[in-house]
Amino acid sequence: MNAISIEKASFAYDDVPVFTDIDLAIKKGEIFCLFGPNGCGKTTLLNNILGILKPLTGKVSIEGRDVSMYHPRDLAKLMAYVPQTHEKTFPYRVCEVVLMGRTPYTTLFSSPGKEDYAISEAALAAAGISHLRDRIYTTLSGGETQLVMLARALAQEAPLIVMDEPASHLDFRHELLLLETIRDLVADKGLTIIITTHSPNHAFYFENHGLPVTIAVMHEKKILSTGPPAEILCEENMRKIFDVDSRVFSHAEKNENIMRYIVPLGTR
Repeated sequence: MNAISIEKASFAYDDVPVFTDIDLAIKKGEIFCLFGPNGCGKTTLLNNILGILKPLTGKVSIEGRDVSMYHPRDLAKLMAYVPQTHEKTFPYRVCEVVLMGRTPYTTLFSSPGKEDYAISEAALAAAGISHLRDRIYTTLSGGETQLVMLARALAQEAPLIVMDEPASHLDFRHELLLLETIRDLVADKGLTIIITTHSPNHAFYFENHGLPVTIAVMHEKKILSTGPPAEILCEENMRKIFDVDSRVFSHAEKNENIMRYIVPLGTR
């Protein structure tokens, strides 16, 4: 059974189509990269997957069941979300923000127990931010905040994590830290990760490290192509989608792994 199945899904805002006839199958334990230009509908499609929006036609299924049939608490145990941006309102400590990921497992009148605290500490460690546990959340940098959001998602212990442009505001080091953390989560824990991105090299990074990766390219309200990054991220597709000339380079490491990356040359 697939982690997520999308069948003939279409969506529109005020009769303006955003995407039409989307068919996708996301396998368990893979990184699924949703790739495309600004305004192509990536975030709207994510919101349909998350159950925030409902497709006008077709359906979205999580583990074989229509997403609209889940109670929000049960859905939160299956799927966690890392947003592109997050409004920091109250000066919580980082460990308290991460503990909020345990909300689906507590009732209205109960408090987190020892197990919840232990899971939250493990999530901090998995995201590589245990050293930030007592920092005031509102004082963190954008990169640190994004890793806290990832730790909170890990505390949910959901087998599926949805991430919307998680590296869009990060510097070079924090972007790499985030990619390394995602890589380790899939390799070590077998999580399923859905990630929207503008960068083709994110997909190549995961593929270069031997992870199961599928990339789906959104273009003109549809899925243009789906498959492994080495097949989909070609110079022809970059011209078609972005009207940009590029070159895909590859080289063999000492262990004979083929490493690929793409370099933009200029707009057309």
